[in-house]
Amino acid sequence: MVKSTVQGRFVLAAATLLALLGQQEQHQCYGFTLRSGPNVGIRISNDVESTGESMLMVGRNQNIRSSSRASMTASTTINNSIKSTSQNNKQKNSTKSQLGGATQNARSSPVVVSAEAEALSHSQTTMKLTPSFYLFQMLTAEEGGEIPELSGGNSRRDTDILKIGTPDDLDGAQLSSFKGLGGNTRIETLPDPFKIVESELQPFADSIKELVSTDQPILSMAAKHFFEKRHGKRFRPTIVQLVGKAVAACTPEQKSMDGQFSETDTSDESNNSEQDQDTSTDTDAESTEWEWSGASEIKVKGGVITTENHKGSEVWRKQAQLGQIVEMIHVASLIHDDVLDEADTRRGGESVHKLYSNKVAVLAGDYLLARASVLLARLENTAVVQIMATALESLVAGEIMQLKSSADSLLLMETYLRKSYYKTASLVCYACRSTAMLGGHQYGSTVATACEEFGFHLGIAFQIQDDILDFTAAKSIIGKATLVDMDLGLSTAPILYAAQEFKQLQPLVKRRFNKKGDKQKALEYLYKSDTAMDKAKGLAQFHAQRAVDAILRLPQSEARDALVRLTHTVITRKK
Repeated sequence: MVKSTVQGRFVLAAATLLALLGQQEQHQCYGFTLRSGPNVGIRISNDVESTGESMLMVGRNQNIRSSSRASMTASTTINNSIKSTSQNNKQKNSTKSQLGGATQNARSSPVVVSAEAEALSHSQTTMKLTPSFYLFQMLTAEEGGEIPELSGGNSRRDTDILKIGTPDDLDGAQLSSFKGLGGNTRIETLPDPFKIVESELQPFADSIKELVSTDQPILSMAAKHFFEKRHGKRFRPTIVQLVGKAVAACTPEQKSMDGQFSETDTSDESNNSEQDQDTSTDTDAESTEWEWSGASEIKVKGGVITTENHKGSEVWRKQAQLGQIVEMIHVASLIHDDVLDEADTRRGGESVHKLYSNKVAVLAGDYLLARASVLLARLENTAVVQIMATALESLVAGEIMQLKSSADSLLLMETYLRKSYYKTASLVCYACRSTAMLGGHQYGSTVATACEEFGFHLGIAFQIQDDILDFTAAKSIIGKATLVDMDLGLSTAPILYAAQEFKQLQPLVKRRFNKKGDKQKALEYLYKSDTAMDKAKGLAQFHAQRAVDAILRLPQSEARDALVRLTHTVITRKK
Protein backbone atom coordinates (compact mmCIF):
# COMPACT_ATOMS: atom_id res chain seq x y z
CA MET A 1 0.00 0.00 0.00
CA VAL A 2 2.79 2.38 0.91
CA LYS A 3 4.69 1.72 -2.31
CA SER A 4 1.65 2.30 -4.50
CA THR A 5 0.85 5.48 -2.61
CA VAL A 6 4.36 6.87 -2.99
CA GLN A 7 4.52 6.09 -6.69
CA GLY A 8 1.04 7.46 -7.29
CA ARG A 9 1.86 10.72 -5.53
CA PHE A 10 5.21 11.02 -7.32
CA VAL A 11 3.41 10.67 -10.63
CA LEU A 12 0.81 13.22 -9.54
CA ALA A 13 3.60 15.79 -9.48
CA ALA A 14 4.49 14.91 -13.06
CA ALA A 15 0.85 15.38 -14.02
CA THR A 16 0.90 18.74 -12.23
CA LEU A 17 3.82 19.84 -14.38
CA LEU A 18 1.93 18.84 -17.49
CA ALA A 19 -1.08 20.83 -16.31
CA LEU A 20 1.14 23.85 -15.83
CA LEU A 21 2.10 23.63 -19.47
CA GLY A 22 -1.50 24.03 -20.46
CA GLN A 23 -1.78 27.14 -18.33
CA GLN A 24 1.30 28.86 -19.71
CA GLU A 25 1.11 31.20 -22.66
CA GLN A 26 3.02 29.80 -25.63
CA HIS A 27 5.69 32.44 -26.12
CA GLN A 28 7.75 30.51 -28.61
CA CYS A 29 7.21 29.94 -32.30
CA TYR A 30 6.79 26.19 -31.94
CA GLY A 31 4.99 24.21 -29.28
CA PHE A 32 6.54 21.43 -27.26
CA THR A 33 5.05 18.13 -26.20
CA LEU A 34 6.42 15.06 -24.52
CA ARG A 35 7.99 12.28 -26.53
CA SER A 36 6.04 9.43 -28.09
CA GLY A 37 7.82 6.12 -27.57
CA PRO A 38 9.58 5.29 -25.49
CA ASN A 39 6.10 6.52 -24.71
CA VAL A 40 5.37 9.27 -22.29
CA GLY A 41 1.78 8.69 -21.43
CA ILE A 42 -0.72 7.98 -18.73
CA ARG A 43 -2.67 4.87 -18.00
CA ILE A 44 -4.35 3.20 -15.06
CA SER A 45 -2.54 0.09 -13.96
CA ASN A 46 -3.66 -2.46 -11.40
CA ASP A 47 -0.73 -4.82 -11.67
CA VAL A 48 2.13 -2.86 -10.13
CA GLU A 49 1.55 -4.05 -6.59
CA SER A 50 -0.04 -7.19 -5.20
CA THR A 51 -2.67 -5.06 -3.47
CA GLY A 52 -4.36 -4.64 -6.84
CA GLU A 53 -4.83 -0.95 -6.11
CA SER A 54 -4.97 1.15 -9.26
CA MET A 55 -2.43 3.91 -9.60
CA LEU A 56 -1.79 6.65 -12.10
CA MET A 57 1.50 6.16 -13.91
CA VAL A 58 3.52 8.16 -16.35
CA GLY A 59 6.22 6.19 -18.06
CA ARG A 60 8.15 5.06 -21.07
CA ASN A 61 7.53 1.94 -23.10
CA GLN A 62 10.79 0.02 -23.31
CA ASN A 63 9.79 -2.28 -26.20
CA ILE A 64 12.04 -1.62 -29.15
CA ARG A 65 9.94 -2.86 -32.03
CA SER A 66 10.31 -1.50 -35.50
CA SER A 67 6.75 -0.18 -35.45
CA SER A 68 7.13 1.65 -32.13
CA ARG A 69 10.64 2.87 -32.92
CA ALA A 70 9.34 4.72 -35.95
CA SER A 71 6.94 6.63 -33.70
CA MET A 72 9.84 7.83 -31.60
CA THR A 73 11.36 9.88 -34.38
CA ALA A 74 11.96 13.55 -33.64
CA SER A 75 10.63 14.69 -36.99
CA THR A 76 7.48 15.61 -38.80
CA THR A 77 8.41 14.12 -42.16
CA ILE A 78 8.03 10.76 -43.84
CA ASN A 79 11.78 10.72 -44.46
CA ASN A 80 12.43 10.69 -40.72
CA SER A 81 10.03 7.78 -40.24
CA ILE A 82 12.05 5.80 -42.77
CA LYS A 83 15.28 6.84 -41.08
CA SER A 84 13.86 5.83 -37.71
CA THR A 85 13.37 2.26 -38.89
CA SER A 86 17.01 2.15 -40.02
CA GLN A 87 18.14 3.48 -36.68
CA ASN A 88 16.07 0.84 -34.90
CA ASN A 89 17.90 -1.90 -36.77
CA LYS A 90 21.22 -0.44 -35.69
CA GLN A 91 20.02 -0.32 -32.08
CA LYS A 92 19.13 -4.00 -32.30
CA ASN A 93 22.60 -4.83 -33.60
CA SER A 94 24.27 -2.84 -30.82
CA THR A 95 23.50 -5.29 -28.04
CA LYS A 96 25.78 -8.16 -28.99
CA SER A 97 27.08 -8.52 -25.45
CA GLN A 98 23.86 -10.00 -24.09
CA LEU A 99 24.11 -12.75 -21.50
CA GLY A 100 22.64 -16.20 -21.21
CA GLY A 101 20.75 -16.07 -24.49
CA ALA A 102 18.78 -12.99 -23.44
CA THR A 103 17.48 -11.06 -26.45
CA GLN A 104 15.96 -7.74 -27.31
CA ASN A 105 12.58 -9.22 -26.42
CA ALA A 106 13.76 -9.46 -22.82
CA ARG A 107 13.63 -5.72 -22.41
CA SER A 108 11.18 -4.60 -19.78
CA SER A 109 7.95 -2.84 -20.77
CA PRO A 110 6.69 -1.43 -17.47
CA VAL A 111 4.30 1.19 -18.85
CA VAL A 112 2.57 1.54 -22.16
CA VAL A 113 0.23 4.03 -23.80
CA SER A 114 -1.81 3.47 -26.92
CA ALA A 115 -0.68 5.10 -30.15
CA GLU A 116 -4.15 6.61 -30.48
CA ALA A 117 -3.96 8.27 -27.08
CA GLU A 118 -0.45 9.56 -27.69
CA ALA A 119 -1.41 11.00 -31.08
CA LEU A 120 -3.93 13.26 -29.39
CA SER A 121 -1.13 15.30 -27.81
CA HIS A 122 0.86 15.87 -31.00
CA SER A 123 0.66 18.02 -34.07
CA GLN A 124 2.97 18.42 -37.05
CA THR A 125 4.93 21.18 -35.34
CA THR A 126 5.26 19.77 -31.84
CA MET A 127 8.61 18.77 -30.43
CA LYS A 128 9.20 15.11 -29.69
CA LEU A 129 11.82 14.54 -27.03
CA THR A 130 14.01 11.49 -27.55
CA PRO A 131 15.63 9.74 -24.54
CA SER A 132 19.30 10.54 -24.38
CA PHE A 133 20.33 6.90 -24.77
CA TYR A 134 19.01 7.07 -28.35
CA LEU A 135 21.05 10.21 -29.03
CA PHE A 136 24.42 9.31 -27.50
CA GLN A 137 26.50 6.14 -27.21
CA MET A 138 25.65 3.98 -24.22
CA LEU A 139 28.02 1.00 -24.50
CA THR A 140 31.62 0.73 -25.67
CA ALA A 141 32.33 -0.58 -29.16
CA GLU A 142 33.91 -3.69 -27.60
CA GLU A 143 30.58 -4.48 -25.98
CA GLY A 144 28.58 -3.93 -29.14
CA GLY A 145 27.80 -0.26 -28.61
CA GLU A 146 27.43 2.06 -31.58
CA ILE A 147 27.22 5.81 -31.99
CA PRO A 148 23.56 6.61 -32.77
CA GLU A 149 22.79 8.21 -36.09
CA LEU A 150 22.09 11.93 -36.22
CA SER A 151 18.43 12.75 -35.72
CA GLY A 152 16.20 15.24 -33.93
CA GLY A 153 17.90 16.18 -30.67
CA ASN A 154 21.48 15.37 -31.68
CA SER A 155 21.84 16.75 -35.22
CA ARG A 156 24.50 19.21 -33.99
CA ARG A 157 26.29 16.58 -31.90
CA ASP A 158 29.56 16.35 -33.81
CA THR A 159 30.14 19.89 -35.02
CA ASP A 160 33.14 22.01 -34.03
CA ILE A 161 31.70 25.31 -35.25
CA LEU A 162 32.06 26.93 -31.81
CA LYS A 163 35.84 26.52 -31.72
CA ILE A 164 36.96 27.22 -35.28
CA GLY A 165 40.08 29.38 -35.07
CA THR A 166 39.97 29.44 -31.25
CA PRO A 167 42.96 28.07 -29.27
CA ASP A 168 42.22 25.55 -26.54
CA ASP A 169 44.75 24.25 -24.02
CA LEU A 170 42.62 21.16 -23.33
CA ASP A 171 41.79 20.26 -26.91
CA GLY A 172 41.68 16.47 -27.16
CA ALA A 173 42.24 16.03 -23.39
CA GLN A 174 42.12 12.48 -22.07
CA LEU A 175 41.19 11.72 -18.48
CA SER A 176 43.68 8.85 -18.56
CA SER A 177 46.48 11.43 -18.65
CA PHE A 178 45.61 12.60 -15.13
CA LYS A 179 46.72 11.05 -11.85
CA GLY A 180 44.25 8.59 -10.42
CA LEU A 181 43.38 7.30 -13.87
CA GLY A 182 46.80 6.17 -15.07
CA GLY A 183 48.50 9.44 -15.98
CA ASN A 184 50.96 11.84 -14.35
CA THR A 185 49.21 15.22 -14.75
CA ARG A 186 47.73 16.66 -11.56
CA ILE A 187 44.02 17.39 -11.91
CA GLU A 188 44.56 20.31 -9.56
CA THR A 189 46.02 22.21 -12.51
CA LEU A 190 42.40 22.75 -13.57
CA PRO A 191 40.04 25.14 -11.74
CA ASP A 192 38.25 23.82 -8.63
CA PRO A 193 34.58 23.48 -9.63
CA PHE A 194 33.20 23.92 -6.14
CA LYS A 195 35.27 26.98 -5.27
CA ILE A 196 34.27 28.76 -8.48
CA VAL A 197 30.58 28.74 -7.58
CA GLU A 198 30.79 28.54 -3.76
CA SER A 199 30.04 32.20 -3.10
CA GLU A 200 27.26 32.27 -5.69
CA LEU A 201 25.58 29.09 -4.48
CA GLN A 202 25.52 30.04 -0.80
CA PRO A 203 22.73 32.64 -1.02
CA PHE A 204 20.61 30.28 -3.11
CA ALA A 205 21.36 27.38 -0.76
CA ASP A 206 20.15 29.52 2.15
CA SER A 207 17.05 30.76 0.34
CA ILE A 208 15.97 27.27 -0.70
CA LYS A 209 14.98 26.61 2.91
CA GLU A 210 12.66 29.58 2.74
CA LEU A 211 11.27 28.50 -0.62
CA VAL A 212 10.02 25.25 0.92
CA SER A 213 8.63 26.79 4.11
CA THR A 214 5.03 26.03 4.99
CA ASP A 215 2.61 26.96 7.76
CA GLN A 216 2.52 23.32 8.86
CA PRO A 217 5.47 22.83 11.28
CA ILE A 218 5.94 19.07 10.82
CA LEU A 219 5.72 19.25 7.04
CA SER A 220 8.04 22.24 7.00
CA MET A 221 10.65 20.48 9.14
CA ALA A 222 10.47 17.32 7.03
CA ALA A 223 10.78 19.26 3.76
CA LYS A 224 13.75 21.26 5.05
CA HIS A 225 15.49 18.22 6.55
CA PHE A 226 18.15 17.66 3.89
CA PHE A 227 18.62 21.34 3.06
CA GLU A 228 19.37 22.31 6.67
CA LYS A 229 21.42 19.39 7.95
CA ARG A 230 23.22 17.77 5.03
CA HIS A 231 24.27 20.27 2.39
CA GLY A 232 26.98 18.00 0.98
CA LYS A 233 28.73 19.23 -2.15
CA ARG A 234 25.49 20.40 -3.83
CA PHE A 235 26.60 18.37 -6.84
CA ARG A 236 23.65 19.13 -9.12
CA PRO A 237 23.34 22.89 -8.43
CA THR A 238 27.10 23.14 -8.94
CA ILE A 239 26.80 21.53 -12.37
CA VAL A 240 23.95 23.86 -13.36
CA GLN A 241 25.86 26.93 -12.21
CA LEU A 242 29.04 25.91 -14.03
CA VAL A 243 27.18 25.03 -17.21
CA GLY A 244 25.50 28.44 -17.06
CA LYS A 245 28.89 30.12 -16.93
CA ALA A 246 30.33 27.89 -19.66
CA VAL A 247 27.53 28.59 -22.14
CA ALA A 248 27.82 32.32 -21.47
CA ALA A 249 31.16 32.10 -23.26
CA CYS A 250 29.39 30.79 -26.39
CA THR A 251 27.79 33.07 -28.94
CA PRO A 252 24.37 31.64 -29.88
CA GLU A 253 24.12 30.10 -33.33
CA GLN A 254 21.54 31.08 -35.90
CA LYS A 255 20.35 29.22 -38.96
CA SER A 256 20.39 30.97 -42.31
CA MET A 257 17.93 30.50 -45.14
CA ASP A 258 20.22 27.98 -46.83
CA GLY A 259 20.33 25.80 -43.71
CA GLN A 260 23.88 26.76 -42.75
CA PHE A 261 24.79 27.72 -39.19
CA SER A 262 26.74 30.70 -37.92
CA GLU A 263 27.18 32.72 -34.77
CA THR A 264 24.63 35.39 -33.96
CA ASP A 265 25.47 38.98 -34.86
CA THR A 266 25.43 40.82 -31.52
CA SER A 267 25.77 44.32 -32.91
CA ASP A 268 22.01 44.92 -33.23
CA GLU A 269 20.41 45.82 -29.92
CA SER A 270 17.05 44.55 -31.09
CA ASN A 271 18.50 41.12 -31.77
CA ASN A 272 17.24 38.42 -29.44
CA SER A 273 17.01 34.64 -29.44
CA GLU A 274 13.38 34.54 -30.53
CA GLN A 275 13.86 36.92 -33.46
CA ASP A 276 16.81 34.82 -34.62
CA GLN A 277 14.50 31.87 -35.20
CA ASP A 278 14.38 30.96 -38.83
CA THR A 279 10.93 29.96 -40.04
CA SER A 280 11.90 28.85 -43.52
CA THR A 281 11.04 25.37 -44.70
CA ASP A 282 13.95 22.97 -44.32
CA THR A 283 13.65 19.73 -46.23
CA ASP A 284 16.59 18.22 -44.36
CA ALA A 285 15.11 15.73 -41.90
CA GLU A 286 18.15 16.21 -39.68
CA SER A 287 17.24 19.82 -38.91
CA THR A 288 13.51 20.17 -38.28
CA GLU A 289 12.03 23.50 -37.35
CA TRP A 290 11.10 22.59 -33.78
CA GLU A 291 14.77 21.90 -33.06
CA TRP A 292 15.54 25.53 -33.76
CA SER A 293 13.38 26.95 -30.99
CA GLY A 294 13.12 26.94 -27.21
CA ALA A 295 15.70 29.59 -26.25
CA SER A 296 14.68 32.16 -23.65
CA GLU A 297 14.37 35.73 -24.81
CA ILE A 298 17.47 37.62 -23.70
CA LYS A 299 16.64 41.20 -22.79
CA VAL A 300 20.08 42.75 -22.68
CA LYS A 301 21.99 45.03 -25.00
CA GLY A 302 22.78 43.04 -28.13
CA GLY A 303 20.35 40.30 -27.12
CA VAL A 304 23.17 37.92 -26.14
CA ILE A 305 24.55 36.82 -22.78
CA THR A 306 28.34 36.97 -22.49
CA THR A 307 30.84 36.24 -19.75
CA GLU A 308 30.90 39.98 -19.02
CA ASN A 309 27.17 40.55 -18.53
CA HIS A 310 26.16 37.10 -17.24
CA LYS A 311 26.64 37.38 -13.47
CA GLY A 312 23.80 39.23 -11.82
CA SER A 313 21.64 39.17 -14.94
CA GLU A 314 18.10 37.81 -15.14
CA VAL A 315 19.50 34.82 -17.03
CA TRP A 316 21.97 34.15 -14.23
CA ARG A 317 19.14 34.34 -11.66
CA LYS A 318 16.93 31.92 -13.59
CA GLN A 319 19.77 29.45 -14.13
CA ALA A 320 20.52 29.52 -10.41
CA GLN A 321 16.83 28.99 -9.70
CA LEU A 322 16.89 25.98 -12.02
CA GLY A 323 19.68 24.61 -9.82
CA GLN A 324 17.35 24.95 -6.82
CA ILE A 325 14.55 23.23 -8.70
CA VAL A 326 16.81 20.33 -9.67
CA GLU A 327 17.89 19.93 -6.04
CA MET A 328 14.26 19.97 -4.86
CA ILE A 329 13.31 17.26 -7.35
CA HIS A 330 16.36 15.22 -6.39
CA VAL A 331 15.67 15.47 -2.65
CA ALA A 332 11.99 14.63 -3.16
CA SER A 333 13.04 11.51 -5.07
CA LEU A 334 15.37 10.54 -2.21
CA ILE A 335 12.60 10.92 0.36
CA HIS A 336 10.21 8.83 -1.70
CA ASP A 337 12.89 6.24 -2.51
CA ASP A 338 13.65 5.79 1.18
CA VAL A 339 10.00 4.98 1.82
CA LEU A 340 9.89 2.54 -1.10
CA ASP A 341 13.16 0.89 -0.07
CA GLU A 342 12.43 1.06 3.68
CA ALA A 343 15.83 2.68 4.18
CA ASP A 344 16.69 3.77 7.71
CA THR A 345 19.48 6.21 6.88
CA ARG A 346 20.34 8.75 4.20
CA ARG A 347 23.56 10.78 3.89
CA GLY A 348 24.78 9.78 7.33
CA GLY A 349 21.55 10.61 9.17
CA GLU A 350 18.11 9.18 9.73
CA SER A 351 15.78 9.16 6.75
CA VAL A 352 12.72 11.41 6.85
CA HIS A 353 10.23 8.58 7.21
CA LYS A 354 12.14 7.22 10.22
CA LEU A 355 12.24 10.63 11.87
CA TYR A 356 8.55 11.31 11.31
CA SER A 357 6.40 8.71 9.54
CA ASN A 358 5.74 7.29 6.10
CA LYS A 359 2.78 9.60 5.63
CA VAL A 360 4.78 12.71 6.53
CA ALA A 361 7.66 11.62 4.28
CA VAL A 362 5.34 11.05 1.31
CA LEU A 363 3.68 14.44 1.86
CA ALA A 364 7.06 16.15 2.26
CA GLY A 365 8.24 14.70 -1.05
CA ASP A 366 4.97 15.72 -2.70
CA TYR A 367 5.31 19.22 -1.33
CA LEU A 368 8.86 19.61 -2.65
CA LEU A 369 7.73 18.49 -6.10
CA ALA A 370 4.81 20.89 -6.01
CA ARG A 371 7.09 23.80 -5.04
CA ALA A 372 9.55 22.78 -7.75
CA SER A 373 6.68 22.83 -10.27
CA VAL A 374 5.67 26.35 -9.31
CA LEU A 375 9.23 27.65 -9.48
CA LEU A 376 9.75 25.89 -12.80
CA ALA A 377 6.74 27.66 -14.29
CA ARG A 378 8.22 30.99 -13.14
CA LEU A 379 11.22 30.46 -15.39
CA GLU A 380 8.85 31.56 -18.16
CA ASN A 381 10.18 29.13 -20.73
CA THR A 382 7.62 26.57 -21.87
CA ALA A 383 10.24 24.38 -23.53
CA VAL A 384 12.31 24.19 -20.34
CA VAL A 385 9.19 23.32 -18.33
CA GLN A 386 8.45 20.43 -20.66
CA ILE A 387 12.02 19.18 -20.67
CA MET A 388 12.19 19.20 -16.88
CA ALA A 389 8.74 17.60 -16.70
CA THR A 390 10.21 14.81 -18.80
CA ALA A 391 13.07 14.50 -16.31
CA LEU A 392 10.54 14.07 -13.52
CA GLU A 393 8.65 11.50 -15.57
CA SER A 394 11.93 9.66 -16.13
CA LEU A 395 12.45 9.29 -12.38
CA VAL A 396 9.07 7.56 -12.15
CA ALA A 397 9.79 5.38 -15.19
CA GLY A 398 13.08 4.31 -13.60
CA GLU A 399 11.38 3.32 -10.37
CA ILE A 400 8.77 1.29 -12.24
CA MET A 401 11.44 -0.27 -14.45
CA GLN A 402 13.31 -1.28 -11.30
CA LEU A 403 10.21 -2.97 -9.92
CA LYS A 404 8.87 -4.60 -13.06
CA SER A 405 11.83 -5.63 -15.26
CA SER A 406 11.59 -9.22 -16.51
CA ALA A 407 14.02 -11.84 -15.25
CA ASP A 408 15.87 -12.15 -18.57
CA SER A 409 16.26 -8.38 -18.94
CA LEU A 410 18.02 -8.23 -15.57
CA LEU A 411 21.07 -9.83 -17.22
CA LEU A 412 21.40 -7.11 -19.84
CA MET A 413 23.91 -4.33 -19.33
CA GLU A 414 21.64 -2.22 -21.48
CA THR A 415 18.78 -2.61 -18.99
CA TYR A 416 21.05 -1.52 -16.15
CA LEU A 417 22.28 1.52 -18.08
CA ARG A 418 18.79 2.58 -19.12
CA LYS A 419 17.60 2.34 -15.53
CA SER A 420 20.62 4.39 -14.48
CA TYR A 421 19.67 6.96 -17.11
CA TYR A 422 16.09 7.20 -15.89
CA LYS A 423 16.91 7.34 -12.18
CA THR A 424 20.10 9.41 -12.22
CA ALA A 425 21.36 10.77 -15.52
CA SER A 426 18.07 12.11 -16.92
CA LEU A 427 17.75 14.83 -14.30
CA VAL A 428 21.36 15.92 -14.85
CA CYS A 429 21.33 15.93 -18.65
CA TYR A 430 17.96 17.65 -18.99
CA ALA A 431 19.04 20.27 -16.46
CA CYS A 432 22.20 20.92 -18.49
CA ARG A 433 20.27 21.36 -21.75
CA SER A 434 17.71 23.57 -20.00
CA THR A 435 20.48 25.74 -18.58
CA ALA A 436 21.79 26.37 -22.09
CA MET A 437 18.31 27.24 -23.33
CA LEU A 438 17.77 29.69 -20.47
CA GLY A 439 21.05 31.25 -21.63
CA GLY A 440 19.61 31.98 -25.06
CA HIS A 441 20.66 28.86 -26.97
CA GLN A 442 18.10 27.00 -29.07
CA TYR A 443 17.14 23.41 -28.29
CA GLY A 444 18.97 21.94 -31.28
CA SER A 445 22.03 24.16 -31.10
CA THR A 446 25.57 22.84 -30.79
CA VAL A 447 25.75 24.32 -27.29
CA ALA A 448 22.53 22.79 -25.95
CA THR A 449 23.29 19.43 -27.54
CA ALA A 450 26.80 19.35 -26.06
CA CYS A 451 25.36 20.20 -22.64
CA GLU A 452 22.84 17.37 -22.72
CA GLU A 453 25.47 14.90 -23.91
CA PHE A 454 27.80 16.02 -21.14
CA GLY A 455 25.08 15.57 -18.52
CA PHE A 456 24.05 12.18 -19.90
CA HIS A 457 27.52 10.67 -19.74
CA LEU A 458 28.40 12.37 -16.45
CA GLY A 459 25.21 11.06 -14.82
CA ILE A 460 25.83 7.51 -16.04
CA ALA A 461 29.46 7.64 -14.88
CA PHE A 462 28.32 8.96 -11.48
CA GLN A 463 25.88 6.05 -11.03
CA ILE A 464 28.38 3.39 -12.10
CA GLN A 465 30.93 4.77 -9.65
CA ASP A 466 28.29 4.74 -6.92
CA ASP A 467 27.61 1.08 -7.68
CA ILE A 468 31.33 0.25 -7.60
CA LEU A 469 31.71 1.95 -4.23
CA ASP A 470 28.81 -0.06 -2.86
CA PHE A 471 31.00 -3.15 -3.20
CA THR A 472 34.43 -1.75 -2.46
CA ALA A 473 33.17 -0.15 0.74
CA ALA A 474 31.47 -3.37 1.74
CA LYS A 475 34.32 -5.75 0.96
CA SER A 476 35.42 -5.95 4.61
CA ILE A 477 31.87 -6.38 5.89
CA ILE A 478 30.37 -8.80 3.40
CA GLY A 479 26.68 -9.47 3.86
CA LYS A 480 25.93 -6.36 5.92
CA ALA A 481 23.02 -4.06 5.02
CA THR A 482 25.38 -1.66 3.27
CA LEU A 483 24.80 -3.64 0.06
CA VAL A 484 21.54 -1.83 -0.53
CA ASP A 485 21.08 -2.74 -4.21
CA MET A 486 21.47 -6.45 -3.57
CA ASP A 487 19.03 -6.20 -0.68
CA LEU A 488 16.53 -4.83 -3.18
CA GLY A 489 17.29 -7.62 -5.66
CA LEU A 490 19.13 -5.32 -8.06
CA SER A 491 22.23 -6.17 -10.08
CA THR A 492 24.64 -3.39 -11.01
CA ALA A 493 27.64 -3.24 -13.33
CA PRO A 494 30.14 -5.20 -11.18
CA ILE A 495 27.72 -8.10 -10.67
CA LEU A 496 26.65 -8.13 -14.32
CA TYR A 497 30.26 -8.35 -15.47
CA ALA A 498 30.88 -11.13 -12.97
CA ALA A 499 27.85 -12.93 -14.42
CA GLN A 500 29.47 -12.80 -17.85
CA GLU A 501 32.45 -14.65 -16.42
CA PHE A 502 30.58 -17.06 -14.12
CA LYS A 503 27.41 -18.46 -15.68
CA GLN A 504 26.42 -19.93 -12.29
CA LEU A 505 25.72 -16.38 -11.13
CA GLN A 506 23.08 -15.73 -13.79
CA PRO A 507 20.19 -17.63 -12.13
CA LEU A 508 20.81 -15.67 -8.92
CA VAL A 509 20.56 -12.40 -10.82
CA LYS A 510 17.36 -13.49 -12.56
CA ARG A 511 15.65 -14.38 -9.29
CA ARG A 512 16.85 -11.13 -7.67
CA PHE A 513 18.89 -12.91 -4.95
CA ASN A 514 15.68 -13.94 -3.20
CA LYS A 515 16.91 -17.28 -1.85
CA LYS A 516 18.90 -17.74 1.29
CA GLY A 517 22.62 -17.46 0.61
CA ASP A 518 22.22 -15.86 -2.84
CA LYS A 519 23.83 -12.57 -1.84
CA GLN A 520 26.81 -14.28 -0.26
CA LYS A 521 27.33 -16.49 -3.32
CA ALA A 522 27.08 -13.50 -5.66
CA LEU A 523 29.70 -11.63 -3.66
CA GLU A 524 32.00 -14.63 -3.70
CA TYR A 525 31.78 -14.79 -7.50
CA LEU A 526 32.39 -11.06 -7.75
CA TYR A 527 35.49 -11.06 -5.59
CA LYS A 528 36.74 -14.22 -7.34
CA SER A 529 36.54 -12.46 -10.70
CA ASP A 530 39.72 -11.00 -12.15
CA THR A 531 37.89 -8.70 -14.55
CA ALA A 532 34.43 -7.68 -13.25
CA MET A 533 35.45 -4.69 -11.16
CA ASP A 534 37.98 -3.49 -13.74
CA LYS A 535 35.34 -3.69 -16.48
CA ALA A 536 32.92 -1.68 -14.35
CA LYS A 537 35.58 0.95 -13.75
CA GLY A 538 36.35 0.94 -17.47
CA LEU A 539 32.69 1.57 -18.30
CA ALA A 540 32.58 4.47 -15.85
CA GLN A 541 35.73 5.91 -17.40
CA PHE A 542 34.27 5.47 -20.90
CA HIS A 543 31.26 7.60 -19.98
CA ALA A 544 33.41 10.13 -18.13
CA GLN A 545 35.63 10.56 -21.18
CA ARG A 546 32.58 10.98 -23.41
CA ALA A 547 31.35 13.67 -21.03
CA VAL A 548 34.69 15.46 -21.37
CA ASP A 549 34.63 15.13 -25.15
CA ALA A 550 31.16 16.73 -25.21
CA ILE A 551 31.95 19.68 -22.96
CA LEU A 552 35.21 20.34 -24.82
CA ARG A 553 33.12 21.26 -27.86
CA LEU A 554 32.43 24.54 -26.04
CA PRO A 555 35.05 27.31 -26.19
CA GLN A 556 37.59 27.26 -23.38
CA SER A 557 36.63 29.06 -20.18
CA GLU A 558 37.33 28.66 -16.48
CA ALA A 559 33.91 27.10 -15.90
CA ARG A 560 34.24 24.66 -18.79
CA ASP A 561 37.65 23.48 -17.58
CA ALA A 562 36.22 23.13 -14.05
CA LEU A 563 33.58 20.77 -15.46
CA VAL A 564 36.41 18.59 -16.80
CA ARG A 565 37.89 18.44 -13.30
CA LEU A 566 34.45 17.69 -11.84
CA THR A 567 34.11 14.75 -14.23
CA HIS A 568 37.49 13.41 -13.05
CA THR A 569 36.31 13.75 -9.45
CA VAL A 570 33.13 11.79 -10.16
CA ILE A 571 34.98 8.60 -11.11
CA THR A 572 37.90 8.88 -8.68
CA ARG A 573 35.93 9.67 -5.52
CA LYS A 574 36.02 7.20 -2.65
CA LYS A 575 32.65 7.99 -1.10
